[in-house]
Amino acid sequence: MSAIGEIVHAIPGRTRVKCTIRIENPSLLEAIIRNMTQVISANVRRDSNSVVIYHETEQLPKEIIQLFMNRALAEPSRLKRRTTSAMKHPKVKELGITLTALVVERMLLGPASGGLRSLLRPTSLSLIYASRDIISNGLRSVLKPNEDTLTTAAIGASLLKGTPFSAIVIFGMSAVSELLNEYTIGQTRGFIRDMMEIGETFAWKITDDGTEVKVPSETIVPGDAVMIFQGDKVPFDGEAIAHEAEVDQSAITGEYLPVHIKKGCFLFAGSVVTEGKIAIRVERTGEDLTVSRMIRMIEEAQDKQSSVQLSSQNFTKQVVPMSFLLAGAIYFITRDWNRVLNMLVIDYVCGVQLSTATAISATIGNAAQQGILMKGGQTIEKLAKADTVVLDKTGTITEGLPIVTAIHTYEGWSKEEVLSYAASVEEHSTHPLASAILTEAARLNVKSKPHDDETMENHVGRGVSVIVDDEPVFAGSLEFLKEQGIALDGDIPQGIYLGVGNRLVGIFEIQDKIRPGMNDLLQKMKNNGIKERIMLTGDNESAAKQVMENSFIDHYSANQMPEDKAEMINRLKQNGKIVMMIGDGINDAAALATADVGIAMGGKKTDIAMETADVVIHSDNPILIDEAGELSRKAMRIIRQNIRITLVINTGAILLGTFGMIPPVVGAAVHNAATIGVVANSAKLLLKGGS
Repeated sequence: MSAIGEIVHAIPGRTRVKCTIRIENPSLLEAIIRNMTQVISANVRRDSNSVVIYHETEQLPKEIIQLFMNRALAEPSRLKRRTTSAMKHPKVKELGITLTALVVERMLLGPASGGLRSLLRPTSLSLIYASRDIISNGLRSVLKPNEDTLTTAAIGASLLKGTPFSAIVIFGMSAVSELLNEYTIGQTRGFIRDMMEIGETFAWKITDDGTEVKVPSETIVPGDAVMIFQGDKVPFDGEAIAHEAEVDQSAITGEYLPVHIKKGCFLFAGSVVTEGKIAIRVERTGEDLTVSRMIRMIEEAQDKQSSVQLSSQNFTKQVVPMSFLLAGAIYFITRDWNRVLNMLVIDYVCGVQLSTATAISATIGNAAQQGILMKGGQTIEKLAKADTVVLDKTGTITEGLPIVTAIHTYEGWSKEEVLSYAASVEEHSTHPLASAILTEAARLNVKSKPHDDETMENHVGRGVSVIVDDEPVFAGSLEFLKEQGIALDGDIPQGIYLGVGNRLVGIFEIQDKIRPGMNDLLQKMKNNGIKERIMLTGDNESAAKQVMENSFIDHYSANQMPEDKAEMINRLKQNGKIVMMIGDGINDAAALATADVGIAMGGKKTDIAMETADVVIHSDNPILIDEAGELSRKAMRIIRQNIRITLVINTGAILLGTFGMIPPVVGAAVHNAATIGVVANSAKLLLKGGS
């Protein structure tokens, strides 16, 4: 066996090989493997640096593996990912041609003398062609000038003056700034697609007789059952129907620890089975997959403008005309063309706009790496400024899964006896509170008492009764037990009451458990400038008060309908609050849409909550909400920092140019160097920890 790969998992017709060399070009490596004898197909996993090979024979001979691994090593240059090289970018090529034209022109024709004739020289024609997009946009916008209008004027003035090198510097450094911005956006989108790529060509379909058959993934439809083995990516969204497995869901939820999946759990496509195997009933495929919607939302988010970006456009509308007016005034006073050029080649617009767009894109990309989807720059800006948070209770502050927190016993009964009888009477109930009692019985390994199924009766809205050991057993509300003639006197706790015969024997206190990490989030929010933490819930006053007493909530309102929640948020906004709403369900959709920033959180969130929210977090970990806020605050700090840098450097260059202390080519270099610097400053937000 080759030292650069080892078989880590094999079943008839399928083998997984772990590579010890870095896989840089999955498509090429797959093509090499597919050309091997007995190989039907292959899928390369960049995340696990492994290859899954589907083959005709039950077992793939080691010689075949040896062959393809050696061939892969023999062509290392071909295995490198084909990235878009800066040297292959059209603008860079055209810049190179223009510089060559300048050298040849100087050798054959000598320096330019200026005037209209200089526009017909080879260097000028080459530069005009290279700058055609800038010039076209600049001329179209002459009545409402933008940064391209200013750049067009500066290039034209330099060529007319007979200083083509100044024009080349202006164009060249502008191109470098745009390349850096494009690179950041490209890296963000490329990372997201690589991270979330499913890449499963085949699936193991479970037939009606229980056998597993390998079929093309595109033939799988909702309702089919498929098996996912250790090391495989989950190819579809669906519910687990058999077996158990450890699953890495970090690409979807941001959770760094594998999750134990068993029957009844929901799996997202793009997760990876790290141990065991799991069978799922497919619910969504193709473009309907959660991961596909995530990719679309991220890419659409990068095209949305924030008010910061719109402000930079307004800034452009004000500054560019001012630059033209100052240039005209300077020419009128000094008649010095160099000073006029300095006013045209130095501006504040490029640095502000390019660095802002880069910061927004990089922040969206960074958040996506952590399982946080931000829908555009406006979301980032408002999230950084939020001072009030409104939270739904069930499924957001709490887990939405009631649990037994205490068992009170009477008449000399033990907790085990009470739980055994309660489990018996609740055994066939689908009520969430019944599930809490059955879960507690299972946790303590308490068996339910045998009962007569024919005597089981559901009293809608009140409770359940059944005969156990020839005695009637009742479980339900206080009123229900009183109806059965059971005396309930004195100060007793609230909960689910258990009566046997005519005696009260037990009370179960049941609460909706506070979500782990929620109190940490609420405390962090307070430390980070959130002044009010408000809970809105459709539950009753008692349930709401109970949750408030166990969490860091400042205020709450109970018995709230969906429209009530939205109205409350509207009132907060009218009072000048910047409101963040966190929810997960259909009843939260209106509030999420009304808030300045809506956040849909948790694995149980609904599709409508995802669509109406500005931030989508697929994890049940509340701390990711604070991480989203911190990323937004970092982005805004960088944007403000870039504006200050641009103002200081360009103002200094303008003053030096106005007094004739630097030539236009130096002014252009200073201006474009500052632009490159602030764009690079924004690009670091793509990295985890970038600030």
